Amino acid sequence: MDATNMIETAKRGRWAVATAFFVNGFITGSWAPQIPVFLTRLDMSETMLGLLLLLFGAGAIVFMSWCGYLIARHGSRNVVRWFGPAAALGLPIVALAPSLPLAALAMILFGGVIGGMDVAMNANAVAVERRLSRAIMSSSHGFWSLGGFAGGGIGGIIIQNYGHVVHAVLVAVVAAILLGASLRHLIVEERHIATGHRKFSLPKNPVIYLIGIMALFSMVPEGSVLDWAALYLKQELGADIATAGFAFACFAGTMAAVRFMGDAVRNRFGAVTTLRVSALIAASGMLVAGFAPTPWVAIAAFAFCGLGIANMVPIAFSAAGNQPGMSAGAGMSVVTTMGYSGILVAPSAIGFIGQHVGFSPVFISVSALLIVVFLMSGLARHADFAPKAQLAE
Repeated sequence: MDATNMIETAKRGRWAVATAFFVNGFITGSWAPQIPVFLTRLDMSETMLGLLLLLFGAGAIVFMSWCGYLIARHGSRNVVRWFGPAAALGLPIVALAPSLPLAALAMILFGGVIGGMDVAMNANAVAVERRLSRAIMSSSHGFWSLGGFAGGGIGGIIIQNYGHVVHAVLVAVVAAILLGASLRHLIVEERHIATGHRKFSLPKNPVIYLIGIMALFSMVPEGSVLDWAALYLKQELGADIATAGFAFACFAGTMAAVRFMGDAVRNRFGAVTTLRVSALIAASGMLVAGFAPTPWVAIAAFAFCGLGIANMVPIAFSAAGNQPGMSAGAGMSVVTTMGYSGILVAPSAIGFIGQHVGFSPVFISVSALLIVVFLMSGLARHADFAPKAQLAE
C-alpha cells in the first residue's frame, strides 16, 4: 500500500472511530431518560436503583479488564466490531427486563458491552493518532458527548409519546445502521510482541494517586448527571419525562462543544490554568443546579457545568501519562481506574443518599468535590508538553 492510500485509509479510520464514539455516547445518553421509567416500571426504590447501577459499573469494569487481553490478542478493530453491535442491543434488553433479577442481569451485560466498546474504541483512536501523526482524542470524546446530547435530547420526547420499548428499539436500530456503515473502515493497528514479562507493582509516587483523586472527583459529576438528573427534575422539580431528558442532553451538548476546542484551549492557556477555570465553572454550575427553583434553571445550570467538566478529565489523564519517573502505562492505569469509578460506581452511593435526603443536597455536595479539584490543580502541570531535556530524565 502506497503512502497516499495509507493516509486515505487512516482518514476513513478516523471517521469510523468517531462514529463508534458517537454511537457509544448515543446509547449511553439514551439510557438517561429511560431511568425514571425503569424505576417506576419495576416499582423499586432509589436505593435499589443505585444497586442496579452499581451492577452496571461492575459489569463495565470487568469487561474493561477483559478487553485489555482481547485487544492484545485480536486487535482493537476486531474488539470494537464485536462489542459495538452487542452494545446496540443493550438498551432493549434492559427495557424489556420483566423483573428485578432479570433487570440485574441485564444491567451487568449492558454495562459490560458499553465498557468493552469504550476501551476498544479508545485504543483504536490511539492507533489512528499514530497513523495520522496528530491528536484526535479530544475531538473523539467530543463525538461521544455529541452522541449523548442526541440520545438524551430526543429520548424523553420519544418515550413520552411512544413508550420506552419503542424508544429502546429505535436506539438499537439507529446504532446498528451507523455501526454497519462505519465498522469496516476501522484501521488495523500495529501490534508488538512483548519481549519479556515484568512483575506487577503499584506506583510508589503518591502524586499519581492524588491525580487519581482529581480524575475521580471530575468524573463523579458526569455519572451524577447521567444517572440522577432526570429523576431529580421529575421528582423534585415537577418536570415531565420529555423535559427531564434535557438535563443530561444539555450537559453533554456543552461538553461536546468544548471538547472539540479542548486541545487549542489547553495549548493557549496551559493545563493548570485551564483546569482551574474549568473546575470553577463546573462547581458553580452544579451548585446552581442543586438550588434550582425550576426544571429549566436546573437544565441551564447542568449545561453550564458541562462547559467546565469537558476538559477536566483529559487534563488529569494527560498529567498521569506524563509523570516523571514512571511509565505512561503505569500512571494511566491507576488514574483511569480511579477516575472511571466516579462514573461507574459512585452513582450507586448517590442513589442511596438521594432516597434519604433528596438529590438537591447531592448536587450541592458534588460542587464541593469540584472545588477540591480546583485546589489541587497545580498537580496537572506535567500535562503540558515537557521539554526534551525533562523527558530524558
